[in-house]
Amino acid sequence: MTDCIFCAIVAGLSPASVVLDEPDVLAFMDIRPFTPGHLLVIPKRHASGLAQLDPEDGARVFAAGQRIATAMRASDLPIDGVNMFLADGVAAGQEVFHVHLHLVPRTAGDGFGIRARWQTPNRTVLDSTADAIRTAVSSRRA
Repeated sequence: MTDCIFCAIVAGLSPASVVLDEPDVLAFMDIRPFTPGHLLVIPKRHASGLAQLDPEDGARVFAAGQRIATAMRASDLPIDGVNMFLADGVAAGQEVFHVHLHLVPRTAGDGFGIRARWQTPNRTVLDSTADAIRTAVSSRRA
């Protein structure tokens, strides 16, 4: 993809502070970090969103993210926890349309968090929603 900044990074055409470079996965520091140490893990093969992501590439991205997050917590950096975050689509906050997993190191009081209007739906609503998603999952397998 000629207009994808992450593809340009993979191709060596744009700079990045690389943490991990494997045959199918690249991890590098986020240039607009939420917290110190915030980095991105991407598949080297372009996929604009989860629907286009090869499942094996997704597994590799998550496995690399898990290894890096574990290493972060064992490092000398002041990290008490790690959030993994993946935005799929504009409404979810995706800004770069190449699948990427955020690894966000956490410390107490770092200011990072998820703001939401928490809800408490009843079991009927939960069951109905589960049914709609289950039907969609089943139809994608066929």
